[in-house]
Amino acid sequence: MEARVQRHIRALAARSPGPVRVGPFTVRHRPDWSSPYANYAIPDDGAEPSAADVLALIEAFEARDRLPRCEFLPACAPSVERALRAAGFAPESRAPVMVGTPDTLRAPPPVPGLTIGTPDGEAGLRWAAEIQHEAYGRAGAVGEGAIAALRRTLAEGGVVALAAFGTPGVPAGSGACTPPAEGLSELIGLGVVPALRRRGIGAAVTAHLAAGALRRGADAVWLEPADGGAARLYAALGFLAAGEKVAYTRSTGRVPALP
Repeated sequence: MEARVQRHIRALAARSPGPVRVGPFTVRHRPDWSSPYANYAIPDDGAEPSAADVLALIEAFEARDRLPRCEFLPACAPSVERALRAAGFAPESRAPVMVGTPDTLRAPPPVPGLTIGTPDGEAGLRWAAEIQHEAYGRAGAVGEGAIAALRRTLAEGGVVALAAFGTPGVPAGSGACTPPAEGLSELIGLGVVPALRRRGIGAAVTAHLAAGALRRGADAVWLEPADGGAARLYAALGFLAAGEKVAYTRSTGRVPALP
């Protein structure tokens, strides 16, 4: 499963608006969105990048005014972490990968007063993006790139959910599943309005998204939990541990000289 997840990430990177190949890396590039979470490199399976490869990778990011960043499953490319560290990259995160299939996924208890559907038009997409923005504690106004990303997800066959709670319905939670690739869909951006947490809304939105991705052709849904609490929520819904994913970033500055 780890190899399938890595291939899924690489396939979506190759579909990005401005993908780049640099040595054994595929770079996911969003010209319309500078967020580091939308711009990163994924190594080929078994990649053994040279110092020159990593230098070229740094230059490719900086030429596009993007933070040099890599995401990958180390089991699929064991040599990459060492090469990145040698070039000044530092670990940003290390999280478990969890996978749910039709055989393992379980529906959560219903939440009275909660409705979940696809965002309605541009206003709905903005609500969904703003919930994610607030839930992840990001500063400033939500960027247009975040809204465009949700729009693109829908257009390419993915799933976007917006939950409303109470009467009249108050926007309460949102999230998305990427378009299927390599038979997989990734559940991303799950967020619940802070004032409405601990009511089962996150679990309900997760189940809605996973079911939608399976209907659209995925045979499994994967995700990476933000912390132990999120991992327990997903485990209760039938997501099982299936590996580890890391992210590495390098602060901008002087490009290192080749040895």
